[in-house]
Amino acid sequence: MLARRSSGSRRRGAAMVETALVLPVFLLLVLGIIEFGRALMVANMVTNAAREGARMAILDGSTNSQVQTAVEDFLVASLGVARGDITTNITIQAAPGNTNPGNQCANAQARDLITVEVRIPFSKVALVEGDFLQGKNLIGRSAMRHE
Repeated sequence: MLARRSSGSRRRGAAMVETALVLPVFLLLVLGIIEFGRALMVANMVTNAAREGARMAILDGSTNSQVQTAVEDFLVASLGVARGDITTNITIQAAPGNTNPGNQCANAQARDLITVEVRIPFSKVALVEGDFLQGKNLIGRSAMRHE
């Protein structure tokens, strides 16, 4: 009589091959989900920074440099990015009947619309180095009327 091999030992080799084929795809998928979640979290933080900057900009006596510093302080504390990686643009649109403030918060009058836009390159906040969202900026905007 011939000794028969158990079917379990043949199956073990097939399981290893299947794992070798599926595991890299699975890990790539999981890392992509994590990185995309990080991008959404950072985009939300950038929007919050723009909102904080707009809140400061609508108050009497605020200056553009104070607003920019507040936005940078918020992002440096929450994300740990360098100040040089943050771009802040402040735009002021005069309300009907008001004089043009010249994009200076200190010159804004009641009802002027102040828009704060904040940008950070995704490559500066990414967890995993790679081409995912490479060259893309995460942008947050907030607009409020001057008090």
